[in-house]
Amino acid sequence: MLNSFRVRLLLLLAALLMLTLSVQYYVNLRSVRSNTRFIIEQQQAIMAGVTLGVNSISSGLYLDQMRDQAKQPLLAEQAGRVENVLIVDDQGNIKDSLVKNQIPQQNPDKSIRYVKIKDISLPPLKSAVELPEENTTLPEGMTIGRQSTAGAFYFPVETTSGRRYVIVVLGSANSLMTILRRQARQSLLYTLAVLLVTTCLTGIVVWRFTRPIRFLSIGARRVAGGDFAFRVPTGGRHDEMGELTELFNDMTVKLGRTRELEAQLYNAEKAVVVSRLASAIAHEIRNPLNYINLTLDHLRASFAPSDPEKQEKFDSLTKQLKLEVARINSRITEFLNYSRPAKLDPQPLDLFAAASDAMRIFEVQAAESNVETRIDKQGEVPRVMADPESLRSALTNLIINGFQAMDGSGGKLSIVLSSEDDGRARIDVIDSGRGIAPEDISKLFEPYYSTKETGTGLGLAIVKKAVDDHDGTIAVKSKLGEGTTFTITLPAEP
Repeated sequence: MLNSFRVRLLLLLAALLMLTLSVQYYVNLRSVRSNTRFIIEQQQAIMAGVTLGVNSISSGLYLDQMRDQAKQPLLAEQAGRVENVLIVDDQGNIKDSLVKNQIPQQNPDKSIRYVKIKDISLPPLKSAVELPEENTTLPEGMTIGRQSTAGAFYFPVETTSGRRYVIVVLGSANSLMTILRRQARQSLLYTLAVLLVTTCLTGIVVWRFTRPIRFLSIGARRVAGGDFAFRVPTGGRHDEMGELTELFNDMTVKLGRTRELEAQLYNAEKAVVVSRLASAIAHEIRNPLNYINLTLDHLRASFAPSDPEKQEKFDSLTKQLKLEVARINSRITEFLNYSRPAKLDPQPLDLFAAASDAMRIFEVQAAESNVETRIDKQGEVPRVMADPESLRSALTNLIINGFQAMDGSGGKLSIVLSSEDDGRARIDVIDSGRGIAPEDISKLFEPYYSTKETGTGLGLAIVKKAVDDHDGTIAVKSKLGEGTTFTITLPAEP
């Protein structure tokens, strides 16, 4: 079940939910503990301040002296817990204070000048002990506040000189509102951190989930364009997306095989149709051609004119007619050779001898066309198992193609023999002709496609068929104005 993407996604969501709840529970637990500790320490600070004030009233000592003697950590200035402790009478006069400018001062006339509680900035007050609010009458300047806003606490003390109020002013940094605000900020930061983590994890999950979908989309476009060799990477996944990817690749393989079978079936059907058509055409055309050829021979032998001038003209015309008949016969032969299944007689063959035999036929034409021919042998060239006539026909067609590419303007035509790294034999037929346009290269080996006005388009198709029959390959490289190179590779003799 863990290989299922849905199960893993549900487990991840459950883990994220548990993580969020755990963080919130931890934050709330810390807040409760912090608030509890704060309330306890606040109460201790308040009671320490009240105790300090009560002791000061009963002993007659000043508050700063009492603080130094008490050595109470909560009352220390560096602790920041208690900001001030005041003793106020029922008239609102400050009898004593930890702040120097608030203590009573002596006038020049020896009278005492008190600072009024209403004249100083005092935060809202809250009783340090539970007293009925309606029965409490405070001096002017002492304002009762809510617990959440109270920054100072008072404690009434009855003395022989009247009521005194011990006021404990807490540090602003240790008020409840400040603590709550700080906790709210911490809770927000924790929540944002959890959201950031969950967002990153969700982004990673979404990215991992959509990446195979993107690959499948690319694969679908490639396959729709006819590229059945493309495979979508599985990435080692074993969930639904991995299974879908494997099924897509299997489908692509089957589509490629189906397309190959369809192409083979189409070519086979076309070959059968062309073969029947070729046989019918050859039969219907060659009979009249044979009669025409025989009649021309009879005319040249029996009806040649006696006048030398007319006889020369007669011989020229009959010779031209026989050449045209021979040309038609050669075209019919090419047509039949391409349409009929190959009947090969493979023999161990020396490629240098086969290339020399094919080039020898064109020695006279090369001399007349001012074409330099050459056969080069680079290194050790392996022998091949091939049908001599079929291979000679292929080389002859390539040589003819090279001569026609030079248009009788001279040039170079060479055959280079070598071996490939994998041991296969290689034949390069190189001419310095006009070259082939890039848009025509992909169609060169198609039957009946020709860039020449008088071409049949079967020469290179016959070459391709002969090479394929020998389990070889043929490729072409060409550049306009510089020439063309046909490269044939054939398996070496076992």
